[in-house]
Amino acid sequence: MILDGWFYTGATIGLLSAIICIIATIFRNHPADSSILSLAAVELYLFVYAIYAFISPVPLNGPAWEFWGYIITALILPPIAFFWGITDKTRWSNLVMAAIGPTILVMIHRLQVIWHG
Repeated sequence: MILDGWFYTGATIGLLSAIICIIATIFRNHPADSSILSLAAVELYLFVYAIYAFISPVPLNGPAWEFWGYIITALILPPIAFFWGITDKTRWSNLVMAAIGPTILVMIHRLQVIWHG
C-alpha cells in the first residue's frame, strides 16, 4: 500500500486539530476559537483533496461510488461538529470537535487504500 503526501498532510492536520481541541477542552468552558479554526483547516484540506481527486487522471482500484462516498462523508463531518460546537456552549463541545481529527485520519487512510489498492 502506498501512503503519499496527501495522507501524511491529512494525518498531520487531523492530529493537530485533535490536539488543539483536546487542549481547549481542558482549559476552556465553552467552544474555543482555536477548535473552530482547526476544524476549518481540516475542512479546507478535505476540499482541496476532493478537487485533486476529481481532476486527477489516476484510476481508482476500487469502486468509485465507495471512494466518493468517503469523500462526501468526510466533507460533511467537520460542519456537523462545528454546528454542534456553536450550539452546545459547554466544555464538551470542544471534545466533540476533537473527535473529527482522528475520524478524518482513518477516512483518509481508507481513501488511500481505495485509491492505490
